[in-house]
Amino acid sequence: TMSDTIFEGQTVLITGGAGGFGRSASRLFAERGANLVLSDFNEAGLADHAANLTTDGYQVAILAGSVADEEHCQRAVELALREFGRLDVAINNAGISHEPAKTAEVDSAQARMTIEVDLMGVFYGMKHQIPPMQAAFENEGRGSSILNIASLAGIGGAPTISMYAAAKHGVVGLTKSAALEYARRGIRINALCPAFARTPMVEDGLLAGSGGDKHAEDHLTRGIPMRRLAEPEEITRSMLWICDPRNSFMTGQAVALDGGTSAM
Repeated sequence: TMSDTIFEGQTVLITGGAGGFGRSASRLFAERGANLVLSDFNEAGLADHAANLTTDGYQVAILAGSVADEEHCQRAVELALREFGRLDVAINNAGISHEPAKTAEVDSAQARMTIEVDLMGVFYGMKHQIPPMQAAFENEGRGSSILNIASLAGIGGAPTISMYAAAKHGVVGLTKSAALEYARRGIRINALCPAFARTPMVEDGLLAGSGGDKHAEDHLTRGIPMRRLAEPEEITRSMLWICDPRNSFMTGQAVALDGGTSAM
């Protein structure tokens, strides 16, 4: 059916492409016909993941580096255009958190790095993703989509990870503002705000920092009505829907995917 090949011939750029969401999302988009451009700070993990995708017959181009470096973000877009001749979907997914601590105890260098990666990294991405997307609309009437992966901590407070929450609130503000600027320029721009999912960032970071046991997981999910972490694919399947060209009237949204948390 058409829905199985909805991204056929399109190019999807995913930052943090070797991470939990990145691995899951890249496969889902590839299965639906997309050519992939994956960027990640983890060079070995990125190469390994790309090799698996290539073995399965998918088209993948990779670029190792940090989104905190504007030049890296520019080169990722250039790679998409050089390899596949177009950029249809950009998912700004790369992110880090700082060691959990109350605000007065957060390490200042970690705080700054969190802003650099989680907020400036999304800004640098959009800065270079938007021009070719705008050109595609002006020249061919072709629409594009940008999806910024924020967090439930982008729409509510997050005790002990305040600078992460600040960065993610920034991502939501950036998303909404840019969505308004480009609403008539053929680019839909949305943010996804997931609650914590079973990804390496959560399991090796937040959970490990709290002892990593069942008690730590209970603590992390105590405010979620469903009382569990999300599975990565529960989050990444929604990325398909948000970026689907048929979802053509949706822009400027910060979509909470949170087991009911924000309904309280």
